Amino acid sequence: MHRVYTIMFWVSILMATTAVVVTLIFGLKLGVDFGGGSVLELEFANGRPEVEAVQKSLSDFKDLSMAPSGEKGLIVRTGELSEQNHQAILNQFKVAFPSSGLEEKRFDSVGPLIGNELKNKSITAIILVLLGVIIYIAVVFRKLSRVLPGWAMGLAAIVALVHDVVIPTGAFALLGHFYGVEISAVFVAAALTVLGYSVSDTVVVFDRVRENVLKGGVKEDFGAIVHKSIMQTLIRSLNTTFTTLLSLVAIYLFGGESIKYFALAMIMGIFLGAYSSIFVASPLLVWLNKRGHR
Repeated sequence: MHRVYTIMFWVSILMATTAVVVTLIFGLKLGVDFGGGSVLELEFANGRPEVEAVQKSLSDFKDLSMAPSGEKGLIVRTGELSEQNHQAILNQFKVAFPSSGLEEKRFDSVGPLIGNELKNKSITAIILVLLGVIIYIAVVFRKLSRVLPGWAMGLAAIVALVHDVVIPTGAFALLGHFYGVEISAVFVAAALTVLGYSVSDTVVVFDRVRENVLKGGVKEDFGAIVHKSIMQTLIRSLNTTFTTLLSLVAIYLFGGESIKYFALAMIMGIFLGAYSSIFVASPLLVWLNKRGHR
């Protein structure tokens, strides 16, 4: 069984490294929340016109990009629009496509300074969450100092959390490069939620490790204790993950366009959270125990 943990741990490292490389090569396509600009979400009750026809009708407006949304929707992105230009675009749609049944579903406009502020606050929020996790785990599991350094469980948990966020980020870098999917505040909300779910899975395993160590003492092999703890909590973790994923898949398939990629980020993160608590945090814990007793 030790070999399985080792293989899966290095598979995880490979996936995370690939995600980092992909993100560095392609970068993230930032939405208006972070990059500034305006976005219009439109729906055509009588059928969406061809994108090429829409682009031609809006040729007087510069820096426009658009993408279909569902069967009858269209999302238009541009630089920051004044209310006058916003109304001018809507009027142009009504003139060019009078029988399309146009309805504006959403209009968001964010200035570049506000977008940059949101980006900085999002990064700060994620860093504070990670620091909070380290402190919390170090305090809660301090009784294991006889088998592990006080910081070991915090470090193992943080590595697992970074793994759970980095891989979806790499996936969204690919989606942004090939399909134009943007990173918005919704993605950050998904990342923070994933961090909460992931640390919950990890803490459940760590808590059972603590119970088994305190019950069996230091005589039993620590690797065997960790494996036993994983087996004891495995069904609980799988059941929780499966039921959560069912809800998220339903949101992804039947929810609106605005939360579709939130659900996708959550699906990847929740799955990776259950995976990393077993194949990232736990093997790392055993390795740190061996390093501490050399």
